[in-house]
Amino acid sequence: MSHDLTELARVGRALEEAHSLLETERERLEQQHGRTPYDAVAGSPAQTLHGITDLSRSMSTALEQLALAAGYLALGMDERGTRALAMARREPLSFPSGADRMARPLGEATVQAMELIRDLGFFPEETAIAIDVALAAPQATYPPADWSTYHRQERTWSEGD
Repeated sequence: MSHDLTELARVGRALEEAHSLLETERERLEQQHGRTPYDAVAGSPAQTLHGITDLSRSMSTALEQLALAAGYLALGMDERGTRALAMARREPLSFPSGADRMARPLGEATVQAMELIRDLGFFPEETAIAIDVALAAPQATYPPADWSTYHRQERTWSEGD
């Protein structure tokens, strides 16, 4: 990605929109479920709230890193700006994996935010693929009901790389 501040502003607005959509969804889910005790069942109210919080936090962090990069670049501190931009472009932590915790169907605002980020082209291509997988999942998959099967599948996936 270039150091074009106009382009960085466009990406920043998209990240802010995704964050806003996810926060709206988090607030809706909190009102719907209230305070829920911790529950380790995929798709439970507690895991759904945990997942939406993770998604939202990931977008907030990416936006903060992007703003830092833009600030450095605007000040002519290109080396620092380039490093901060690289940090902003890393695969976002818990995005889209937070959706793996969430009950299906995913809320409309969650889907909109995930599609917005997928189509943005800012993060690594693997992020877009992971978003498509998360959106297509018919049910919550994490945490798994059977950890031993989950770990075997992880090994199989990593060996396939």
